[in-house]
Amino acid sequence: MAKKDYTDLTKEELIELVNKLEGKKKYGLVWDEEKTPEKVVLDCQKKLPILTSVKKNDISTDETEPTHILIEGDNFHSLSVLNYTHSGQIDFIYADPPYNTGARDWKYNNNFVDNTDNFRHSKWLSFMKNRLTLAKSLLTDDGIICVTIDDYEMPRLWLLMEEIFGSDNYLGTAAIRINPGGRKSKRKLAAQHEYALFFSVSNDTKVSKIYVAPESKSHSYKKDENGDWYEERNLRKEGQDSIAKPGAKRYFPIYRNSETGQISSKIKFNQEILPFDTTGQKRIWRRAQEDIDALADKGDIFYKKTKYGDQLYFKFKGGLKGETPKSFWEDAKYSASEHGTAILDEVLGESDLFPFPKSLYAVEDCIRVGTHKKDAKILDFFAGSGTTGQAVLNLNKEDNGSREFILCTNNENKIAEEVTLQRVNNIIKGYKDVQGLGSNLRYFKTGFIANTKNKDQLRLNITKKCTEMLCLKEGIYNLFKENEDWKIFKYGNKYLAVYYDFASSTLEDLKDEMNKLEGEKVLYCFTVNPYGLEIENFDDWENIRLEPIPQKILDVYKRIFKK
Repeated sequence: MAKKDYTDLTKEELIELVNKLEGKKKYGLVWDEEKTPEKVVLDCQKKLPILTSVKKNDISTDETEPTHILIEGDNFHSLSVLNYTHSGQIDFIYADPPYNTGARDWKYNNNFVDNTDNFRHSKWLSFMKNRLTLAKSLLTDDGIICVTIDDYEMPRLWLLMEEIFGSDNYLGTAAIRINPGGRKSKRKLAAQHEYALFFSVSNDTKVSKIYVAPESKSHSYKKDENGDWYEERNLRKEGQDSIAKPGAKRYFPIYRNSETGQISSKIKFNQEILPFDTTGQKRIWRRAQEDIDALADKGDIFYKKTKYGDQLYFKFKGGLKGETPKSFWEDAKYSASEHGTAILDEVLGESDLFPFPKSLYAVEDCIRVGTHKKDAKILDFFAGSGTTGQAVLNLNKEDNGSREFILCTNNENKIAEEVTLQRVNNIIKGYKDVQGLGSNLRYFKTGFIANTKNKDQLRLNITKKCTEMLCLKEGIYNLFKENEDWKIFKYGNKYLAVYYDFASSTLEDLKDEMNKLEGEKVLYCFTVNPYGLEIENFDDWENIRLEPIPQKILDVYKRIFKK
C-alpha cells in the first residue's frame, strides 16, 4: 500500500485528521509508536546503554555453583544491553507482561495507562513489540519463548507474536487454571484461567516432554512387587479404529491356564479369551501377538472376571519418562493464590509485597516445556517478584542442574531490591528453618555512558563501563590482576583479560601474565585504532580465545576518534 501524502493539507485539515485519529479505538491496531514513541527506545538509539555492577547486592556462596544475573531498570534498556552480551545465547525466555486490564498496572513513557486511554491497546502493542523483537535475537537457534497473558490482550498478543516469530513457529497455547474458584464478575464468565503462548525461533524446534509423577496423575498408578509404577489398562483396544474387520491381524484368541494363571497366545490352555467389548462387539488387541507374549512372559498381563465377561489387562508403564505437554493445565498446584502469593509471603515473611505473583509450579512447568537442557540460560524480562529465579533454583536442586537465570525488573516501589533480590537471597542462603539451595548472583543497574567533551575521558568511561559488561558476557567477574593498560578477571578456572592499548608495549606484559595461567582464557582488546592489532600479535599466546569487542560498543568507540 502506497504511503499517504499529507503535505498539501491545510493546518485545519491536519487538525481535523488528528482529531479523528484520536477518537478511534480500532481494537488497538492503530500503533501508538507512530504517534508517541517510547522515550527509552529513543534514548537507547541515541546513547550507549550500559549496565553498572552493584557490588553490595551481589550474593556469593560457592564459585562451583551457577552465577545468576539480576538487572534493575527498564527492561527495554536491559534487553538492549543483553543483545551485545548474550545475543543468541538464551535457551528459554519466560515473560509475564502487564495484562493491560485498564487498572493502571503499567506505564508508557512514565505515565500510567488506564481504561480511559483510547490508545491503550496500541500503546501496549508498541510496548510489547519493541521488547519481543529484542528478545527474539537473544534466543539460541533451538530457543523457545513463553509469554503468559489473560483474555484482555490474548488475541492481539497472539497476532503480534505470530508476526515476530512466524506462524510456523507457533508451538501451542496452554490454558492454565490459576483460579479454581473463578474471578467473579457481574456480567462476564468467571474466568479460571490464563494462557501461556509458546513460540520458537526455528520450525525444527519441539517442546520438551515433561515427567509427570505417577502419584500426581489424574489416573490411577500403582506399584508392582518390584517397585515399578504402572497403570492397569485393558488389553482390548477401544475407539473407532478398534473394530475387528475381516482378516484383522490383531483379532486372535489368547489362552489362559485357569489353574496356574499362565497366559499365552501360542499355547492353547483351557480358557480362551477374545477381545469382545461389553456389548459383544468384536474388537482388536492393543498389541501385536509377539508383544503380547513378551508381556505375558514378564508377568505384565493379568486376568479379571468382570460382569462383562473375561477381560485381560496389562501393566502400562509408558508416560512416566515424559509426556507431550497438554494444552490444558488444571492441577491444583497451578493455583496462583496457594502457590504464588502464599509461597512469596512464606519466603519473605510479609504479606502483600507484590500483587498477583505466579504459581511457582506453573513457572517450573513452563521451563520444563521450554527447554530440556540442565545447563540452560533462562531469561525473564518481566521478573516482578522473582518467581522464575526460585523456579530455576528449585529445578537445579531437583536434578543437579546448572541452569542460569537472568531476571530484569524495574525498581518501582523498590521491587527490585526489597522483593526480587530478597526472595532470591533467601532461597539461596535459606530462611526461617528452610535450608538454602546455594548459588551466586550478580546485581546490575541500567544506565548510559555520560557524555563529555574530553575525548580521552570519554574513552576511559567507555572502557571502564564496558569492561563490566564483558565480564557479564563471559560470566567472569572477580578482578585478579591489573595495571593501567589491562585487567585480568578470574572466576573458577576461567580467566578474562581486557587490553586497553594505552601503551602498546604492555601487550607483552599481559601475554606473560596470561601464559602463566592454567585454565580457560579469553582476551578482548580496546585499541585507539580498532584495527591496529593483527592476529600475528597473538601467535605465541598459549591456549587463549580472542574475541572482538561487541559491534555496538565498537561503533561508539570509533565515533569518539572521528570527533
